[in-house]
Amino acid sequence: MWKGRKTHALRKDLALEPNPSDHPRASTILPSKSQTDVREKRRSNHFNHVSPGQLTKKYSSCSTIFLDDSTVSQPNLRTTVKCMTLAIYYHIKNRDADRSLDIFDERLHPLTREKIPEEYFEHDPEHKFIYRFVHTLSSAAQLTADGAVVTLVYLERLLTYAEIDICPTNWKRIVLGAILLASKFWDDRAVWNVDDCQILKDVTVEDMNEMERHFLELLQFDINVPFSVYAKYYFDLRSLADDNNLNVLFTPLSKERAQDLEAISRLCDDKYKDVCRAAMRRSFSADNFFGIRRSNAILS
Repeated sequence: MWKGRKTHALRKDLALEPNPSDHPRASTILPSKSQTDVREKRRSNHFNHVSPGQLTKKYSSCSTIFLDDSTVSQPNLRTTVKCMTLAIYYHIKNRDADRSLDIFDERLHPLTREKIPEEYFEHDPEHKFIYRFVHTLSSAAQLTADGAVVTLVYLERLLTYAEIDICPTNWKRIVLGAILLASKFWDDRAVWNVDDCQILKDVTVEDMNEMERHFLELLQFDINVPFSVYAKYYFDLRSLADDNNLNVLFTPLSKERAQDLEAISRLCDDKYKDVCRAAMRRSFSADNFFGIRRSNAILS
C-alpha cells in the first residue's frame, strides 16, 4: 500500500516538474545525456596521459582579448549546427529506451526508395553521419543558426510531450520534422528547395504534410520559444562544444569589433529602457512595481 502511494506521489512530482523546453529555469535534457561521455573522455585522457587540448585554446590576457564570431543573437552557423548534431548524437546514444511512434519510423515511412537493410537500424549513427544529414537538410531549408538552436528545442519538446525516445529507427524523421517546423515558424521560410536536396528526392509532399501535422499535434501546437529558453539552449550548446573540444575560431578583439559590440549593447539597452517606460505607463500597481528591475550587465 505504501509502495503504491509512493509511486503515485513520484509520478505526481514528475508531472509538476517544469518542461525544460518551455521553462527558462528548468535544466535541458542535453547535459544529462552528454555528461557521462564527457567524464569518461576526461578519465581516459588522464589515465593515458593525453592532453585534453587546452594548450591549443587561446585565452584572454591584460593586453589581448580573444572572442569568437558567435553571440547569442548572432550565432555562428557552422559551429551551431555541429553542436546541435552532437546533441542529437548524445540523445540517441544515451537514450533510456526505444519508444517510438509509427509516423516517425523510417521502416514504415522510408525517406528513400532504396532498400535499407534491417541491420542499419540496429546500430547508433555516428556523429559525422548525423552532421552530414543535418547539414544537407539545413542547406535546403536555408536554416539560420538561431533556427538550429530552436530545432533542438522542438526536438526535446517532442521527446518530453510525446514520451518517446530518439533512436536509430526514427531519428531522421524526427530531425526532419524539427527542422521543418523551425524553418517555417522561426525563420519564416515556408518553401523548401527540395529539388536541391538529394535526401528528400523520394519523399512525397503528402508524407511531409502528415508528419508535420503529427509533430504539431504532439507538441500540442506549442511552437512558441521564449528568448530566455532559446538563450538557455544556446549556452548549453556552447558548453557542449567546449566539453568536446570542438574547433571554435577565436580571434583578437579589434577596434572595429569592439565598436560593433558597443553599438549592439547600446541598441539593446535603449530597447530595454523603452520596454520599462511602456510598462510603467501601463500600470503603477504594486504587482508591476516589483516586476521591473534593472541589473548591471557583466561582460566576461
